[in-house]
Amino acid sequence: MNTPLQWLPAQGDPAQLMVLLHGVGDSAQGMAPLAAQLQRAFPQAAIVAPDGFEPLDVDPSGRARQWFSIAGVTEDNRPARVAEALPALADWLRQTQERLGVGPAATAIFGFSQGAIMALELVQLHDGLAGRVLSFSGRYAALPEAAPALTTLHFLHGGADPVIPAQHARDAIERLAGLQGDATIDIAEGVGHEINGHLLQCALHRLTSHIPHRTWAEALGAAPARPRAGQPDEDADDDGACVP
Repeated sequence: MNTPLQWLPAQGDPAQLMVLLHGVGDSAQGMAPLAAQLQRAFPQAAIVAPDGFEPLDVDPSGRARQWFSIAGVTEDNRPARVAEALPALADWLRQTQERLGVGPAATAIFGFSQGAIMALELVQLHDGLAGRVLSFSGRYAALPEAAPALTTLHFLHGGADPVIPAQHARDAIERLAGLQGDATIDIAEGVGHEINGHLLQCALHRLTSHIPHRTWAEALGAAPARPRAGQPDEDADDDGACVP
């Protein structure tokens, strides 16, 4: 794979690691505007954006990238394609954490579209490899049978997304609710398949205000009854739309 793009703190060691996984047909460079906004919000974070591990099927130049092939992809074969791509991503993330001196709990993965699919399935397979996943316009390859215990999931989706409909995020939250997962959902009505400014503000708000359920449990010295996944917090409207 190509050398990832990287933004480091101006001074001192990184306090957090933020990994940006682009969508199909894009590249790490396409995540640079998001990186700039995150850098302003979290100046002590190391921000890293890798290129997808494969060239896009229909781009012989190799500049456009993908995490897994979408040629002939179906609901039945998508999980196997994702599973095949996950080991390389897991290895890369562990190496990046070690190189930058940032542990899994202080790692957040921002995935968009296909990158969000990879992020969700990565922590499903390796619970706690990242403390948070922020899924923009994403979905599971297949709805989970168990919820991560060590990773908090934030679903951020445009209500008018024509590529990956927001219903996928709603279905994920419903499944995670039954599994007692730690997750939130924010839907921006009228927004399409994009990291819209409002959704980004929702993401920043979730990162700075949502206290993971496992943290509450550790503070109380016991496992309290957890809110269901997606249950509105004090910072959310009843429909799950955040109020920055």
